[in-house]
Amino acid sequence: MSQRPPLSSEAAEHALRMRAAERDRISGDLLDLESHTTYQVLKSATLTDATRRRWAEAQAALATLWSLYDAYRGVLREAEKIRAERSRLGGEQLEALTALLSGPSVVLKAPRRPVEERSLLPPADERLTLDETVLRMDAAFQLATDALTEIDSVWSALLPRLDSAAAALAGARELGDRLGEPVDLSREDADLARLRDVVLADPLGAGHVKQELDALVRRAEGVRADLERALKVKDEYGTRRENLQAALDRVRAAESEARLAHGAVVAKIALPPQARPRSGVPELEAELARLDVAAGGWLERAGRLAELEKRAEEAEARASAAARALHGLLGRRDELRGLLGAIQAKAARTGMVEDPVAMRLYEEARVLLWTAPCDLTRAAAAVDQYKRAIHGGGR
Repeated sequence: MSQRPPLSSEAAEHALRMRAAERDRISGDLLDLESHTTYQVLKSATLTDATRRRWAEAQAALATLWSLYDAYRGVLREAEKIRAERSRLGGEQLEALTALLSGPSVVLKAPRRPVEERSLLPPADERLTLDETVLRMDAAFQLATDALTEIDSVWSALLPRLDSAAAALAGARELGDRLGEPVDLSREDADLARLRDVVLADPLGAGHVKQELDALVRRAEGVRADLERALKVKDEYGTRRENLQAALDRVRAAESEARLAHGAVVAKIALPPQARPRSGVPELEAELARLDVAAGGWLERAGRLAELEKRAEEAEARASAAARALHGLLGRRDELRGLLGAIQAKAARTGMVEDPVAMRLYEEARVLLWTAPCDLTRAAAAVDQYKRAIHGGGR
């Protein structure tokens, strides 16, 4: 094997400067890694499962990296010592520098193996050039930083959400205290503590946490919303009760309108018994009285008040719709009367007015429409039958 030609003085000087800069850069990268917040947390964290295995691999890689770096720095220290011996490098110094800077000068000690993996032969150390050492260190560094980045990304995504969930629960408790009705959030507290433990101990195995955390936050926000409504009801109860009483007055007025409409229409239009308007006010008034004297806490009262307000609004809408529908029946009768007259006029134009069948059908429809109370269903069918007879006769 041919011996490597020695470096020139200029090449040796340049190589030393480049390696010194490289050493400083690597040193800075390693210091940045060790000062990284997630790295510091991982050093003292109690990890489990996938994260424990991944970080153990990263730590092994870092241990190898530091061994390589110590050996690498040792070679550079030896080279710098040789360079400092003389102001002008002689042949002997250049040969030594060439061996250190270009040859396999970095010795990586063979790892100590468990007894079951040993042999009686001496373990073989590995010899690397400086370039090979840097490549080996870079591979170890990348393995460690990849693990660090993956773990950090999970923590960066989930830890703030855990803090937000804790804040939501604290806010709900504070609202409960203001309301004077402490709420039971023990289930949510236990779930939050469990999820936080999972995220801290095994972030790489915490894929299910986001969904559970979202559900927890929704529950906390739901409790908070209920408490906020209850506080608002507590503050506004007098006003809202007055408004509800006014709403019941509007229901009475709408139901009175519906009863008047029924009285006016029932004499002219045949109506089924179920068409008679029924009042919902007594039931609503009774519920309001129970709300005043027998309500539970403000959380319960808020829900019942909102429900009662909704029922009053719906009762008013039903009564108004019933009145409109009843008045519409008279309009429908008048519409059928007008249609019957128009059909008769067409019968006169087409020579069908004296047709015995047409005359009979016309009379049946007329009697139904001018009889009180009018059966609108039968009258509409009679008008339609007369219309078909006239249209058919005209063809």
